[in-house]
Amino acid sequence: MKVGMISFAHMHALSYAKYLVQHPEAELAGIWDADKQRGNKMAEQFETEFYAELDELLKTDIIAVIICSENVNHKEHVLKAASYKKQILCEKPIATEVEDAIEMINACEEHDVILQVAYPVRFAPAIQKVKEIIQSGKIGEVIAVNATNHGQMPGGWFVEKELSGGGSATDHIVHIMDLLRWILNDEVKNVYAEFDTLFYDIEVEDCGLVMLELESGVIVSIDPSWSRPKTFPTWGDVTMEIVGTEGALSVDAFKQHSLLYNDHAGKIQQHPWSEDMDEGLVNDFIFCVKSKSKPLITGNDGLRTLEVVKAAYQSNELKETVLLKRNENY
Repeated sequence: MKVGMISFAHMHALSYAKYLVQHPEAELAGIWDADKQRGNKMAEQFETEFYAELDELLKTDIIAVIICSENVNHKEHVLKAASYKKQILCEKPIATEVEDAIEMINACEEHDVILQVAYPVRFAPAIQKVKEIIQSGKIGEVIAVNATNHGQMPGGWFVEKELSGGGSATDHIVHIMDLLRWILNDEVKNVYAEFDTLFYDIEVEDCGLVMLELESGVIVSIDPSWSRPKTFPTWGDVTMEIVGTEGALSVDAFKQHSLLYNDHAGKIQQHPWSEDMDEGLVNDFIFCVKSKSKPLITGNDGLRTLEVVKAAYQSNELKETVLLKRNENY
């Protein structure tokens, strides 16, 4: 199965490409990147061809694409790939505006192609175990969740609002919201959020707190801040404390690691030893394309999490709780 990579702007692209190359039934058949120097470097690294024009890549016999461009460019690249009837795995967030996400979903349905959104944390073994425990009823009825998706400030286009759509809230709320919707089979009722820029001299928010009430009445708090220091041994975390009527559980999606004191690199590093969630995501995408089945994470899932992010920004601006308005057609 021949797959093309559209942009290496997002750091996750390297991981996706690695697992694509390692897959016994897939081939990284070409790369396009608006940054030609980066694109040529990646093509050399992964021993494939660089295409200076996106249309030239999409005209080849590739079956699918993985899109890792800047957030604001997801729409353009998804629409173009869909018009060439290529199956699509798109980095999160699905888009920077709800209307764009809807247009992308509709285009993929019109051209009968997969639109999978990259929420790899669903494939973390610890998170899958949490879902199993919750759905078995072992801790009773869930009543509250305290979650974090802290991270290091990524810099680059991530802090340029015209390319990213926002700062840490855009970058990190979506991961937690996707997990909560998936684990609890629930939707958001209302949102209260406050954001600020306290850690870095950047134009977007780098910290904040989001309070949610789900339709079932579950209360959720999310800290999506870029608060991990440069010396932190990994990029960040995904944690959840889930309280039920019969018990509680805590999960750290990245807890399974060895600590390396790396004198050569001059830093301490976490080396995960559990199954890699990015590998699970790529494998699921390849399986769905080959079997023509529905992916675990759909464009609609991407839309739902984006709706929460936009409501959080609205709440922060108004300084009041916002009732989430979902597009019920999706």
